[in-house]
Amino acid sequence: MSDLEIIRHAPFNAETPERALRHAETPSASVYVRSNFGVPQLDWSHRLETGGHVDAPFSLSARELAALPQETIGVTTECAGNSRLTMLPLPAGEPWHHGALSTMSWTGVPLRLLLERAGLRAGATDVLFAGADSGPREDADGIVRFERSLSLEDAMRSGALLALAMNGEPLTAAHGAPVRLVVPGWFGMANVKWLSRIDVRTEPFDGYFQRQRYVYDDAEGVRPVTRMRVKSFITSPTDGDMCAPSASVEGWAWSGDGAITRVEVAVDGGDRWTAANVGTPASPHAWTPWRCALSLPPRARCVLRSRATDAAGNTQPAQITWNRLGYGNNAVRTIVVNTTE
Repeated sequence: MSDLEIIRHAPFNAETPERALRHAETPSASVYVRSNFGVPQLDWSHRLETGGHVDAPFSLSARELAALPQETIGVTTECAGNSRLTMLPLPAGEPWHHGALSTMSWTGVPLRLLLERAGLRAGATDVLFAGADSGPREDADGIVRFERSLSLEDAMRSGALLALAMNGEPLTAAHGAPVRLVVPGWFGMANVKWLSRIDVRTEPFDGYFQRQRYVYDDAEGVRPVTRMRVKSFITSPTDGDMCAPSASVEGWAWSGDGAITRVEVAVDGGDRWTAANVGTPASPHAWTPWRCALSLPPRARCVLRSRATDAAGNTQPAQITWNRLGYGNNAVRTIVVNTTE
């Protein structure tokens, strides 16, 4: 963890530095870390239990899991609390700026293979995932375990992996070793680390991290955080840069609700947007590159903004709707540059 911007030492939380976000695949040493409790120290003898409303419950060690057929997928993952610091008034929670975001290559066993092996019984509707991490919470009684659930449909069709490796190397302890869940398109809380149990259920899960944390709590009510919202940012130039009036602006865009169909860039205020050239992502679950040529006024201070639209028709808002816990902030971001003659 030598190339991270530390937010908190215990439990350990750290952001990806801005310079590392320019890479299509985030270098392993720069992949952000989100922990709710201390990091469990597990090895390859750690066992994953699969059971609940199934015909044939079973248990596998991490070593046995690694012997099963595996796939590799590229996935952009963002913490639900990313960009919390730009919300006013400032919500409770980890003080994330914009670096709780990374794109990684994950290798592991497709989740659907384990569910099919267990034999789903009639009436199954949800799947609960439990990590080995736990601890006290100020607003809960006793010890709380990190647990999140997915609908059975999302568990089977999302492309979820039981990941054993990241960027071609075995997982580190901070990133969930020896095995973690990776759910493409979902905010990071769905990617349960140090995975210990998969439990098929016949009713929704209402545990702490499903109903009290990682929820949108606003004027519309309380509901669990799920898929990543459409979002974009500028990687070049960077905030404070000096650039020529003929500028090439580049960045990334992503969404959990579909492919990126449009990216636009605006200069200063107003509602005049220039369409960018949208590239091809490295994988269906990775962020999409874009580029836009702009003519900026010489010897000026310019504000640049980008906004993205996805295949579902969602477009980044100018301002986020505030929520009590500060999740899902996908509002348009700005940078300031200075131009030469």
